[in-house]
Amino acid sequence: MQLHLAPMEGVVNARMRALLTAIGGIDRCITEFVRITDQLLPARVFHRLCPELDHGCKTPSGTPVYIQLLGGEPGPMAENAARAASLGAIGIDTNFGCPAKCVNRHRGGSVLLEEPELLYQIIKSMRSAVPASIPVTAKIRLGFNDDSKLIDIVSAINEAGANGLTIHARTKSDGYKPPAHWHQLAKLHDFNRIPLVANGEVWSPDDYQACKQQSGCSDVMLGRGLLARPDLALAIKTQSLGKKYYRDEWANILLLVEALFNDSVASCAPRHVGGPIKQWLGYLRREYPQAQQLFDKIKRLNSAADIASAINEHRDYHLIVAA
Repeated sequence: MQLHLAPMEGVVNARMRALLTAIGGIDRCITEFVRITDQLLPARVFHRLCPELDHGCKTPSGTPVYIQLLGGEPGPMAENAARAASLGAIGIDTNFGCPAKCVNRHRGGSVLLEEPELLYQIIKSMRSAVPASIPVTAKIRLGFNDDSKLIDIVSAINEAGANGLTIHARTKSDGYKPPAHWHQLAKLHDFNRIPLVANGEVWSPDDYQACKQQSGCSDVMLGRGLLARPDLALAIKTQSLGKKYYRDEWANILLLVEALFNDSVASCAPRHVGGPIKQWLGYLRREYPQAQQLFDKIKRLNSAADIASAINEHRDYHLIVAA
């Protein structure tokens, strides 16, 4: 069983990867995408999105991090994959799943699923440009408007020499609306020759088991579910061993929220210091009612001092309640 942390654009950056992997259970992270057009990007772009390059491409707790590229031209994708490898990347992923209209309009992300032959050319060129020891993987959806080309897409990625494939079990047209169609992955095992990772709508250990049963995949990528419940990967692994697992209490989650806030104070412009924790609380409130309470306290606050005071007040109140 491998559990991967999804590359959620604008959410799962290096500081979030560090926080979540420290809890345990995550086997691999993928960066937010590096947008490739027609140019060879300077090293600083890769280091900005993957500061883990300075530490063996691993988070502080030792979890491997792959660099993800997004683009629609084989030549520039290959050149930039080679540059990422030269900078120390230990794995390179390709984004063929992003549903954002602004990305799709510029021939990036899920719109490329309409052209399986182009996917083949992109992966083939990247695979040829990168040392054999460095995996080249891909992330896709079931298709763009529908899933009619899924077998052609998966076949193209296999034949191009990819080392792994993650499938978000919805089409671009489905967006993020439930359900995820895990069963669609089951039919791929007859001809797929590379590791297959299921993605989408895994919010709990029970969801993981259902996904595994329907998709035939023991490897899963976790996105929003892990942001809503930071110990989800650890819970899945523990319960898969038949052991009892007790959900992390809010007091422990609050420590992570405070760590994210303190990092934001140190690294963000003053007007943006509250953004990261407000965003994370938006996910956490699905699983923790206390997250909703804290969000309501800080949602209109902007200064670091005011937000810190609200967090302290929230913490003190819940310590009293717990006592």
